[in-house]
Amino acid sequence: MQNSHASDKTDKNKIGQPPPASDSIPEPAFTLIATSVLKALDQAQEKHLRVLAEWDNARKRLIREKEEAIRYAAETLLENLLPIIDNFELGLQAAENAGDQNILLGFKMVHGQLQQFLKENGITPIDAVGQPFDPHLHEASQHIPTNEYPEGTVIAQIRRGYKLHDRLLRPALVNVAQKMPPSS
Repeated sequence: MQNSHASDKTDKNKIGQPPPASDSIPEPAFTLIATSVLKALDQAQEKHLRVLAEWDNARKRLIREKEEAIRYAAETLLENLLPIIDNFELGLQAAENAGDQNILLGFKMVHGQLQQFLKENGITPIDAVGQPFDPHLHEASQHIPTNEYPEGTVIAQIRRGYKLHDRLLRPALVNVAQKMPPSS
């Protein structure tokens, strides 16, 4: 029985004491292990920073896309309204030619309200006449030979074009000046 108590005492003495010198890691191996652990830590930190940057970029992109979706949400509705406005403007021209001032006044009032509505919703008309032809804003209907305007100048607007904020909603349909051929 005494033998078991003696071995218990030896086990208790080993607890909490450093291992014997023969179990320690040699200095060069310890340096190698420490270097590789530090390198792995640096790589993990770098990867963590990249993931954070990617997450931040994705968050910013989602915010930008949401703002754009809100800004252009009514684009289809407003685009479908444009032919109605075109026809209304034709009616306004007919009322001006008819000479009935009461009808003309009513048309002008409604036209002003329509223009204000468009402006409040970010729609601006494209002023094409007298401007150089721009395929990003204009759609050429005809090229008219003339010496009165420089070549490539919009000389008539057939249908008004519109922009929604900074995006083209509908190009202006225009006639463009073409250099008059030499007469023989």
